[in-house]
Amino acid sequence: MRKVIFSCASSLDHFIARDDGSFDWILHSDESSEMMKDLWRSIGTMIMGRKTYDIAQKYAPKTKKAQSELETFVFSRSIEPGVRNEVTFVNTDPGAFVLDLKKQNGKDIFIMSGGSLLNPLLKAGAVDEIALNIHPILLGSGAPLFHKMNCQIDLELAECRPFKNGCVYVLYRVKN
Repeated sequence: MRKVIFSCASSLDHFIARDDGSFDWILHSDESSEMMKDLWRSIGTMIMGRKTYDIAQKYAPKTKKAQSELETFVFSRSIEPGVRNEVTFVNTDPGAFVLDLKKQNGKDIFIMSGGSLLNPLLKAGAVDEIALNIHPILLGSGAPLFHKMNCQIDLELAECRPFKNGCVYVLYRVKN
């Protein structure tokens, strides 16, 4: 079964963007770049929320992995479902959709999103690992990483690595 990995940069107070959506506070480093380069080798599918997709289209550098090699799904309630520019837009239940993807053959599944997509995936038991690059900053407000949940998710620490720039990478496995 394929592994589902959620990963993002987070402020210490668990915001992933400022109120205006900007992420100018993220500290880039060779250490995190190398780690992501290693991770991308194991990824075959990318899943994003629509807001994250919009930001990625506008700001993110293009990955070295050819777009055609990376199956990409975007969850959206405002964009008509279908395939455009090698991206599949969907508006079905995220948990059921990702659980179905996990059963299919292929490389691992990477979730790049905020809390509004992460919560239903956690609730459905679809996420296997949560990897955070925690930055040494308190934003005070912004786009939250986690939204209110009506269930407890138990985790076990798999890795903790400090970076020279003050960031701390943590990898948790979701206990089932």
